[in-house]
Amino acid sequence: MCPSWGQNSLMHNASTSDTEPNLSPLLPPDDPQRAALHNEVHARPSARVRLPALIVYVAVLNEGVSREQECAHLNRLPGQTGLTPDDLKDNFLRLRMAGFSVKWERHTEFSRYSIVQALPEQAGLGNVEPDLHNGLVVPGEWLAHIPGRTVAAIQLVMVHAPLDDATALMAQAVTWLGGRTVVASLMGSNAASSAEPLGEPVNRHGYGHPIGHSWVLTQFQLREDGFERMLVIAPEGTSQTRAGRIAGRLLELETYRLMALRGLPVAKALGPMLVQSEAALAQITAQLENKSATDQQLLDTLVSLAAGVERVTAEHVYRFSATQAYYALVNQRIRELRERAIPGTQTVGEFMQRRLSPAMATVAATGQRLASLSERVARASDLLRTRVDIATEVQNQQLLEKLTRGQELQLRLQSTVEGLSIAAISYYVISLLLYGGKALKAAGVPINPEMAAGALVPVVLWVVWRTTQRIHAKLHVSHS
Repeated sequence: MCPSWGQNSLMHNASTSDTEPNLSPLLPPDDPQRAALHNEVHARPSARVRLPALIVYVAVLNEGVSREQECAHLNRLPGQTGLTPDDLKDNFLRLRMAGFSVKWERHTEFSRYSIVQALPEQAGLGNVEPDLHNGLVVPGEWLAHIPGRTVAAIQLVMVHAPLDDATALMAQAVTWLGGRTVVASLMGSNAASSAEPLGEPVNRHGYGHPIGHSWVLTQFQLREDGFERMLVIAPEGTSQTRAGRIAGRLLELETYRLMALRGLPVAKALGPMLVQSEAALAQITAQLENKSATDQQLLDTLVSLAAGVERVTAEHVYRFSATQAYYALVNQRIRELRERAIPGTQTVGEFMQRRLSPAMATVAATGQRLASLSERVARASDLLRTRVDIATEVQNQQLLEKLTRGQELQLRLQSTVEGLSIAAISYYVISLLLYGGKALKAAGVPINPEMAAGALVPVVLWVVWRTTQRIHAKLHVSHS
């Protein structure tokens, strides 16, 4: 089976399985997402690049840019007026035209455009810093009007050349790049040989027969036209699929590097805010310890500080997380290059380690510092809450003591009132009995009203007191 037939067959199967249901009698019904998840690995196939080739690559931030705008821009390419936004729904599109192809990809934060064409004759390896714009098949105006803001722009040139004479080849490559210091690597080295630079005794084939499949050289510098240049040198016989994989790794490596670095300005900008917030938190903690401020003052200050920290966290937590994710992808692409050093130059991995790692460490430290500050603010809030709770409990205890004393006084007063009430009720009852005795005496009954009333005084007092006790007992039973 030839490679091209296998690839076309694979893509055909991927496309048909998206629309046709599972009719196999050997399987249960398909999950609705099965076909989409299965074919995700084929969503962005590597390009097939025929050397010598020029790849013009532009990655733009797509915030605020709709698919309709990107589709309208792609419509301006020759023969692509029939494209619709539905053709871009899978976030990947490759357009093949006469003599070149254009690949469009949309990601969460950026979209990228790759134009693959034959290398112009005047841009070969024997030239000195050649002009790559004159032979570009896509108008410069089309590139300039790509919707979005440029985050990466690369001119990747891939040529054939024998790797036998490394010294002469390096001189040609450096001249092609403008004669300045370059970063270079031998790609495709096996694990045993990648530990030593090219030309060391580990290479039993000698200096002129490297163990690897190609060279990559770059300067990681922006030129006057806004592009940076990369040069890949591969021997005759390098397959188009391998060339496509090499190009994909290098372009993704540089794009992810730049996307990862977007967290560095944020980290630097947050530095003064973190210093100020940490000093404010230290002052609040000291006031908590020394009790030199009221709870309300501390609460107002702490709430303001916590709100500011949480706002900053909400605004930048995605950028810090994205930076770590992009950095992980950079390291993965570097490992995939399987580099080996070329004498006198830094490898891409070494360059990244020296230049990118400190920036990523700064971003990671800032993210951890912000998270730690948020946790310390929460702990200070807990301390203040504990202090307020203790003060509230003391106040409640004092209030209960006051209520208890008030109830005792009320009981004493109630007892006094009850005693007076018993005396008053007894007085009125004795008075009624006295009036009754006088009425009987007036009616001829031989009775001394005063003597009878005086004799009944103890009885009346006891009856009234006993009645009061019974009322108290009934009220106590009803409340309980």
